Amino acid sequence: MYSKRQLKVSRLIQKELANLFQASQMGSRNAFITVTLVRISPDLAQARVYLSIFPIGEGRTGINDSKLKDKILEQIKSRGGSFRKRLGDLVRHQLRIIPTLEFFIDDSLDYEDRISDLLKE
Repeated sequence: MYSKRQLKVSRLIQKELANLFQASQMGSRNAFITVTLVRISPDLAQARVYLSIFPIGEGRTGINDSKLKDKILEQIKSRGGSFRKRLGDLVRHQLRIIPTLEFFIDDSLDYEDRISDLLKE
């Protein structure tokens, strides 16, 4: 169970990271990136950031373009240190410890579609 502090910090990190992704325009030509969930450890030192990546453009199928999703996720992971630094600059007066960031693809929409397809059968 999450404490109130964990919930507040995770919402703050989610909001600020979403703004950072929008400002950096990472993958803006290829995909739309959304921060769907941030789970933070009880000591507020580690944050698991779940991203929803929607490929866009000509000939893109949307959710099923896993190669592009993986490529964008690897770019984000490689720039994780710079995202943490920029996050620290934004929230330095609100947090004593800036958490380390781990990025993951949020596959809950894929799971929901799969369950929906199974129920239709």
